[in-house]
Amino acid sequence: MTDLNAPLGQTGRKPAGGKGSSSPRPPRKEPSFGAPFAAIAIFATVATLNAYAFLERAPLPRAASISLAETNAQTAVAEAASAPKRANDTGVEVIYAEPRRDAAQPETETVRAEPDPTMPEGRVSEGGPKVIVIRDPAAASVGQPAQIAHLPDDGAIEDSAWGPLPVRTDEGRRPMDIYARPWSEAGGKRIAIVIGGLGLSQSGTLHALEALPPEVTLAFSPEGNSLTRWMRQARKQGHELLLQVPMEPFGYPANDPGPHTLTVGADTEANLDNLRWALAQITNYTGVVNYLGGRFGNADAAIAPVLREIGARGLLYFNDGTAGGEKLGALASALDVPYVSGDVTLDETRDPAAITDRLKELEKRAAVNGFAVGTGSALEVTVDAVADWANGAKKRGFEIVGISALAR
Repeated sequence: MTDLNAPLGQTGRKPAGGKGSSSPRPPRKEPSFGAPFAAIAIFATVATLNAYAFLERAPLPRAASISLAETNAQTAVAEAASAPKRANDTGVEVIYAEPRRDAAQPETETVRAEPDPTMPEGRVSEGGPKVIVIRDPAAASVGQPAQIAHLPDDGAIEDSAWGPLPVRTDEGRRPMDIYARPWSEAGGKRIAIVIGGLGLSQSGTLHALEALPPEVTLAFSPEGNSLTRWMRQARKQGHELLLQVPMEPFGYPANDPGPHTLTVGADTEANLDNLRWALAQITNYTGVVNYLGGRFGNADAAIAPVLREIGARGLLYFNDGTAGGEKLGALASALDVPYVSGDVTLDETRDPAAITDRLKELEKRAAVNGFAVGTGSALEVTVDAVADWANGAKKRGFEIVGISALAR
């Protein structure tokens, strides 16, 4: 019987002739290696045949679902990830790039991307993916990616004695476009809502940011508190921003907007100094809106240098409807300053029913003219009324847009 625990090739059985036996021991057989070599040869033959068959197959078709844009994006991200990164707190970088097409390759095979030398090298972001790639510079010229909307564009900031001031970039991009809220550009019934006074009341500002939909434009007071924090939160939520500039009202100084008010009696440099002080209190806004200013807005000689400065910096001017009429619009047009005027003041009274009626009037104007602009304050009653109205208005076919969408 064979011993299964014996070494391979041995049976474990004692030889017929024991110790001292006179019977001759049969010659020992050397182990044979022919069988293992034969097995190896067979395996190699099979592997060779399989490899030959695999090489003879037609190449697999490309997946139809992978588009050129997707391929470009994947390659751009891979190239960006392998490039040296600037040191930062979060490890997030924005890279502007555009596709580079090789003429010798078919259109569907072009997958390379290179940085665009006319665009910023990159910008640190507090959120979003590890690398955010914007391939089309034109897409970066209007609006910002959501992940970096709360960060000022380095190329659109000028350091000054007053602080950071908005300017056109070296490529001519305007802050009005950089910080604009995108919209459909369908040209239907458009309504812009501007809620002012953000930053003055901490609780009021928080309520506005919690309740209002992102389509509503928010105007910040330069006299407010924690402006940078509120600005960042508003931009992260998708709001377009304006900066309120105090201007001389009728009845001044008894009716006083504050210490940095632009006045009719001041010289141009004094007014520009106060304007620049206000502009430097916050960033990431598309334009300026008057705070009061009934008298100043009707004085061409006083407001013309201010409008010229605003336009030169690539900002829009929004007249809330209380400081200048058609004449101010004509002056802004002559100075090539993007201009918008308010149509309806929502909260002349703090009655919720009255505010709702004003919102209905706004819809009627938009239905007739194609667009309308409503203004209000960051009062709880106003914020709640606008928040309740917005979803219904969108269902009724009105598009709520940022104020820059209506600037001419």
